[in-house]
Amino acid sequence: MFSRLITFEWIPKSWFSSHSLVGNKNIILMGPPGAGKTTVGRIVGQKLDCPVIDIDDDVLETTWNMSVSEKLQDVGNEQFLEEEGKALLKFSASGSVISLTGSNPMHTAGMQHVKRNGIVVYLDVPTTVIMSRLKSMKVDRIVGQGPATSLKDILQFRKQFYKRWYDVRVLCGGNMAAEIVAEKVLDAVKRYQNSEVETYVSTRSTQKNSDKYFSDVVIEGLASDGGLFVPERGFPELTAEEWQTVIEATYAERAQVILERCIHPADIPASKLREIIGTAYGENFTCSKIAPVRHLTGNQFLLELFHGPTASFKDFALQMMPHIFAYCIPRSCNYLVLVATSGDTGSAVLDGFSRLHDADKQRIAVMSFFPEDGVSPIQKSQMIGCQKENAWSVGVKSDFDFCQTALKKIFTNSDYTGYLTVEYGTTLAAANSINWARLLPQVVYHASAYLDLVHQGTIAFGDPVDVCIPTGNFGNILAALYAKMMGIPIRKCICASNENNVLTDFIRTGIYDLRGRKLVPTFSPAVDILKSSNLERYLHLIADGQLVTQLYDQLENQGHFQLRKDLLEKLQQDLVAGWCSEEDCLAAIHSVYSTTGYILDTHTAVAKVVADRLQDRTCPIIISSTAHYSKFAPAILRALRITEIKQNPLSQLHLLSSYSPLPPVHWGLLETLKKNENEGHRVCAADLSMLMSCIETLIQKHFMKVF
Repeated sequence: MFSRLITFEWIPKSWFSSHSLVGNKNIILMGPPGAGKTTVGRIVGQKLDCPVIDIDDDVLETTWNMSVSEKLQDVGNEQFLEEEGKALLKFSASGSVISLTGSNPMHTAGMQHVKRNGIVVYLDVPTTVIMSRLKSMKVDRIVGQGPATSLKDILQFRKQFYKRWYDVRVLCGGNMAAEIVAEKVLDAVKRYQNSEVETYVSTRSTQKNSDKYFSDVVIEGLASDGGLFVPERGFPELTAEEWQTVIEATYAERAQVILERCIHPADIPASKLREIIGTAYGENFTCSKIAPVRHLTGNQFLLELFHGPTASFKDFALQMMPHIFAYCIPRSCNYLVLVATSGDTGSAVLDGFSRLHDADKQRIAVMSFFPEDGVSPIQKSQMIGCQKENAWSVGVKSDFDFCQTALKKIFTNSDYTGYLTVEYGTTLAAANSINWARLLPQVVYHASAYLDLVHQGTIAFGDPVDVCIPTGNFGNILAALYAKMMGIPIRKCICASNENNVLTDFIRTGIYDLRGRKLVPTFSPAVDILKSSNLERYLHLIADGQLVTQLYDQLENQGHFQLRKDLLEKLQQDLVAGWCSEEDCLAAIHSVYSTTGYILDTHTAVAKVVADRLQDRTCPIIISSTAHYSKFAPAILRALRITEIKQNPLSQLHLLSSYSPLPPVHWGLLETLKKNENEGHRVCAADLSMLMSCIETLIQKHFMKVF
C-alpha cells in the first residue's frame, strides 16, 4: 500500500480531502471500451464524495499532450501499450474512484502497481452489447486491433486480462442504466470489504450470528450438533438481466459467475476460484460443453451429466471439491476425508482427490465406504480401480444407510476424533453431499441447462421449465431448488424414486416413515437410500432449526416424523414426486432406444418414467441424466434383450461395445477397468468399532508410513 500520495497539477486538491467508502484505498473500474467506466466512475465518486480520475483523460492525454487516438496512430499498437503502462507506473492516488482504459489490464507491471492500493471492479458487459455501443459511438478500431483482426476477436482476446485482475465483478446487462451499475459497484465493494455477513449455521441451530464461514464449513463438513451447514442469509439472487449476460457463456464462465456470488472472496479470491474451475472442468471432461442439453422427444430434454472421468454427475462436484478443500485447510495438518457411497460417489471422490498436486496428496487422503453387495459389479470394479496412493475403497457388509449413519456417528464422536488428532496429527473431514462444497457446484449445471435452452431458442428467459431428477440423498434435487432461489425460472422439481420410495411418500403425505421399511436392491443403486441426508437442508428452508431438531430426533428415536399441514403445503409448491418399478425402468430403456437410438442409464430411466406420468406438457421438462449407461451393463443388456450376460464387469463392457448399433461405452470407465482388473480392496464388517479400526490402520499407513 502506498504511504505517499503523488499528485499531478490537473488534480484538484479538494478531491483528496473527501470521505471514501474504502478509506485510502481506490475503487478501480475496469472493463472493455464502451463498458461505461467513465460515466459509472463519476456517479460512484459523487455518491461517495471522493476524487474521480479517468486514466484516459486525466493521466494519458495530460502526460502525452495529445489525444489517445493520436498517440495510437503515432506509435502503433505494441508501443502504445508500453507507453500506456509506463504512464500507469508513474501514477498513484488514494481514496479515489479510478476509471482505467480498456487496454490498461494488458500491461502486467502497470496493473500490479495500481492494484496494490485498490479494489479492482470488473464491469462485465456482453461482447455483443459492447460492439453495438462502439458502433453507435463510431469507434471502429481499438488498441491491439490489426488489419487481420476483427473487433469481436480483440474484445474476446482482452477478456483473459480482465479476468486476471479483478477482485469483484459487476454483471452489466445491455439496457442497464449507469445509475444502476454504480449502485451495483457500491454493493460489490461493500460485500468485498465485509465477509462477516456471509456466515453459515447448522440446520439444527437456534442461535443467530454464527461465526462459521465458507472455509470453516468446508473443513468441518458436519455441524457439531449433527446438523448440516447452510448459508445463514440464504442464497444470493441474480436479476433476469444479470442471468442474460451469461446466456452465451461457456460452462466454466457460468460456474465462475454463480460461485463468485456464493463464495466470499475472503474465502476464495476470484483468481483462485477461476484456477480451480479451470482445473475441474478441463480436459478431464470428454464433451467441451461439459453438461450438454440434448432433446429427447416432445418437450423432454436430457441434461447429460456423465461426461466426466468417472461417468456420473458426481464428477461435477468432486473434480472441484478436492481443490477447494486443499485451498481452505491449514497447511500444518493432515486430513483424512471420509465418504459413504451408494455407488457413483465412491469412484468420483477417489478420482477427484487423486488428482490433487503431489504436495497436497501427502497431507490429504480419502476413504470411501460402500455396501459390499449393494452396488453394481461395474461400480465396484470402478471404485477398486480408482484407488491410488492417497485414495482407498472399503467394502462394508451392510447397506448405504448403515455406512452413512456410521460416518455421522464417527464425526460426532469427539473422543475418537480428538484421539486421532492428538495421536496422529490427523483431522477427519467429509466429502459426501453433507459437505457444503460438495453440494454447491451442482447448482451450476441446473442453471446452465436452463440457459442452454434459452441460447438454443427453445425458450425465452423467464419462461418456466420443470426438472425431473432421480433422487436418493436429495442433494441433486436440492441443488435445483437452490438454482431456483438464485433466479432460474424452475416451476416444479419432480422427485423420481425407485422402489425405495420413501421420498415419494413423504412429498405426497408429509409423513417420513422408516418403520418396517427394508432397503430393496434395485437396478438404480445410487438412489437405493431410505435416509435422505439433504432433505434436512430443504426442511430448514421452510421451517427453523428448532423444528428440524425435533423432527430428526423423532426420526432417530421413533423411526418417523410428520410435517405440519402448512409446511407440507409449502413443500408441495416446490416439489412433486413419483416412483418407478424395476419392470417399468427396463421397459423405458428399451422403448427409448427403440424409438430414438439413445440409451438411458437405469437412474435416468427412473426419471423418464416419472416425468412421463407427472409432467403436464405446458412447459419443457429437463430430465437429469445422472450416469452413463455403461456403468450398469447387466441391466442395460437385459433391457435391450441381449441374453448373453457375462459376470465379469470388463467382459460386460466389451459385450456392450461389440454391438455396433449401440452408442460407445464410456472411455474412462473402460480404461479404469482395463488397468485395474486384478486390484483388491478392504472389506469390513457392519460394526462401528471395525470401521474406526480400519480408519486408524490406514492413517498409520499413509501419514505415519507404518507397514
